[in-house]
Amino acid sequence: MPTLPLCRPGSRLSLLAWCGLLALGLAACGDTSKLPEGADVGATPTLPAPVKSLIPTVHIAPAQGWPAGVLPKTLAGTTVTALASGLDHPRWVYSLPNGDVLVAESNKPSRPDAGFSIKGWISGVVMKRAGAGVPSANRITLLRDVDGDGKAEIRTVFMQGLNSPFGMALLGKELFIANADALVKVPYEAGQTAITATPVKVVDLPAGINHHWTKNVIASRDGSKLYVTVGSNSNIGENGMDVEVDRAAIHEVDPKTNTRRLFASGLRNPNGMGWAPDGTLWTVVNERDEIGSDLVPDYLTSVKDGGFYGWPYSYFGQTVDTRVMPPRPDLVARAIAPDYALGAHVAPLGMVFAEGNTLLPSLASGVFVGLHGSWNRKPLSGYKVVFVPFAGSKPSGKPIDVLTGFVSPDGKAYGRPVGVAIDKRGALLVADDVGNVIWRVSGQAPR
Repeated sequence: MPTLPLCRPGSRLSLLAWCGLLALGLAACGDTSKLPEGADVGATPTLPAPVKSLIPTVHIAPAQGWPAGVLPKTLAGTTVTALASGLDHPRWVYSLPNGDVLVAESNKPSRPDAGFSIKGWISGVVMKRAGAGVPSANRITLLRDVDGDGKAEIRTVFMQGLNSPFGMALLGKELFIANADALVKVPYEAGQTAITATPVKVVDLPAGINHHWTKNVIASRDGSKLYVTVGSNSNIGENGMDVEVDRAAIHEVDPKTNTRRLFASGLRNPNGMGWAPDGTLWTVVNERDEIGSDLVPDYLTSVKDGGFYGWPYSYFGQTVDTRVMPPRPDLVARAIAPDYALGAHVAPLGMVFAEGNTLLPSLASGVFVGLHGSWNRKPLSGYKVVFVPFAGSKPSGKPIDVLTGFVSPDGKAYGRPVGVAIDKRGALLVADDVGNVIWRVSGQAPR
């Protein structure tokens, strides 16, 4: 850490100067991972003792973007093309039945009433360096690959004027969109390239501070229900549990009655969801920060109706987080351990089951996961797309790297994977919010 100058009390300028030096010095602070590679992955990850420090580890790959001619690296036997580039912070991708692809160009909603805080200012500096400081386009763009060459010839503004849109789900002739503060719907006809209808609110979603703003939505297999993710309003409840009501959870929505109920809770920041072949709901979750480079592993898990998964009181089952006050031993006793650890601070966001993909036989059964990448760990982790193989209805074996090369040799981020989806022809789509690209990974060279 650099030596910080004494500041004249009450001076906002000196406070900002102090914050600037502090932000620059954070990268020199914090611990380094000590676990053997892969020890924080799988059904029974190693959970070392928490690391306690005044200043948490801050280590990111500063956003650079893709140099001309540089592409991500793919698994042998697959190829990658840019379905579309030059987008505006594409976060989520959704494949429509007719082959069109919807892209949510989005970011965190503005908070004009947030006020100033040292921690918030430093967080903003760090996130801006990571590529997350851009305004939200609040738009959904449609992409259409007419000739099957892996590149979209048609690109239109499908919807605009939304509020930090993220997840999308088509149910019959209605398209549901998860905004930061509400689930809304619009009428949809196959082949439409733009929708101008005013969105109709289905249900309000918890908003407010929006420490985690992304909301995802998927429909049940029979179309009778929708499931929506809502992340926590804090790291470990430090803003008070009164602002965490109905957060860190998955909600079940009845689109006929416009009502919702809590389906599962204690999930700090769930994002991607999918249905396993046996009909079980699965999700990926970003776990808590600031207790070391080796804690806590983010995870992939099946989700039980009424299940509680620990946040904020415990992690990976009954491992108590002693920072959270007051403790809740009654809830800790109920906490369900996740099925599969993906690694500490890898930041899983997108996930999709392999069903329908045409990449390789070795990728026929399992889940593709977009790992957005760490900020609270040394060395970096994530920044790639992996495949978690399944045997029957459970993960089996180590993750397989499918799309890598998002970090330059000198530690800059060319891109960061977010949402993933399978397109109509069985290719894997990946939204890259730093590279501003939708990547398409196929099992053979495109026509």
